[in-house]
Amino acid sequence: MLLPQSMTATEVAALIGGRAVGEVDRPVTGLNEINRVGPGDLVFVDHPKYYDKALNSGATTILIDKEVTVPEGKAIIISDDPCRDYNALVRRFMPRRAWSEAKPVIGAGSDVHPSVVLGADVTIGRDCVIMPGVVIYEHTTIGDRVIIHANTVIGADSFYYKKRAGGYEKMAVGGSVVLEDDVEIGALCTIDRGVSADTRVGAGTKIDNHVQVGHDTLIGRHCLIAAHVGIAGCCVIEDNVTLWGQVGIPSKLTIGAGAVVLGQSGLISDLEGGKTYFGSPAGEWKQKMREVALMGRLPDIVKKLGV
Repeated sequence: MLLPQSMTATEVAALIGGRAVGEVDRPVTGLNEINRVGPGDLVFVDHPKYYDKALNSGATTILIDKEVTVPEGKAIIISDDPCRDYNALVRRFMPRRAWSEAKPVIGAGSDVHPSVVLGADVTIGRDCVIMPGVVIYEHTTIGDRVIIHANTVIGADSFYYKKRAGGYEKMAVGGSVVLEDDVEIGALCTIDRGVSADTRVGAGTKIDNHVQVGHDTLIGRHCLIAAHVGIAGCCVIEDNVTLWGQVGIPSKLTIGAGAVVLGQSGLISDLEGGKTYFGSPAGEWKQKMREVALMGRLPDIVKKLGV
């Protein structure tokens, strides 16, 4: 998410009671979670496992809970609780908007059913069809000729929590959802907004009923996603991918362009593009089919071996 205006690392540190070191006059232009950072962004880190990733990321300001060597060209803000302070910054610069503040922009020729609920800062393009019962949360952008079927929810909060001693702390959400031109979303689907950036569905992609898309996931152009597919957060699904029914995709995986994943497959790692996959864990379909055939022969093999 972009800040309304640029601030220095020193100014940001003053807002949260932290201490800035390094290039403290470096401008902070945005806040982003680690998976989507770039120059000008502030990112937080509070676990040793991710210190190096954050410090070596594209972010130029790092909110961290320990003294470290400051990477060249970057600023560090030291805090006793980076997650708490990051949340405070998100809530300060992108407070949740009331539903009563909704002033949607709806393009010419679009048909939005009277039962549709629209949040603040929603933009709907030309010649769209939004069916009964759809809920579109704040900061959602919908392109031209998009169809959204009944009772789908676009832009619900990210499923993203920090575990604390007394339970789970909800991450403040400052992201959005973007549906590009000619997308069709089936009935009873859910597409969560990004934590700090966008969840995006590329132009021409078609999504069947009962599909879940997690926060910050990027779906490419002209993909085909069948019913009951579950896609976790921060995944990258490249162009022309086909996911058949009940495919499950854990967080932070990438599926290459043109891949086909057959029904009920479960992924545990990235998939190369241009191939067909099956099984759980998913592998190239011909090999997996051989494994299934061999498993069917196991009772006879065991019997012959006298085991």
